[in-house]
Amino acid sequence: MEAYRIDRFGSVDGIVPRSSDDPRPGLREILMRVRASSLNYRDLMVLKGGGRGPTKLGVVPLSDGAGEVAVVGDEVTRVKVGDKIAGCFHPRWFGGPIRPEYLTDRLGANLDGMLAEYAVLSEEALVHFPSHLSFEEAASLPCAAVTAWVALTGHRSLRRHSRHRRPCSSRRRVIAPPWSCPDP
Repeated sequence: MEAYRIDRFGSVDGIVPRSSDDPRPGLREILMRVRASSLNYRDLMVLKGGGRGPTKLGVVPLSDGAGEVAVVGDEVTRVKVGDKIAGCFHPRWFGGPIRPEYLTDRLGANLDGMLAEYAVLSEEALVHFPSHLSFEEAASLPCAAVTAWVALTGHRSLRRHSRHRRPCSSRRRVIAPPWSCPDP
């Protein structure tokens, strides 16, 4: 497998190409053939040796990517070979309020990311994407989705009539989604 790895922190010059054996999926994991990956600001922070959470040298960079299932590991039930999928930005956060322990594993920082021919993902850390999207479009969604979630919630749960909602405008400007505003 051809992949890029972080050889040193500081800048994009620290990313180097490397060849290795193709990875193999384990229990409840899949091997995704990466068809597109995208770069976001968080990836640049990781390359500089920072960002929130752990980072390590030798990891495949980039958290966001899309592709197709190439191999399924034992006990995988959510996907089959050939399915079009995208990885999830926080691979341990499956729903509900985000907790610090969900942020310890990060694709492209301390777990191999998407700047490779193949990526191994938990079947719980991927999503099918709509057929009308290209691989490139789907690869840009994981970080954008988390950004939107944080913009809406500020890391708090979002509920109708919540006291933690974003302010609404009496002039009906798009500041918050209508379902987060109090009823008139």
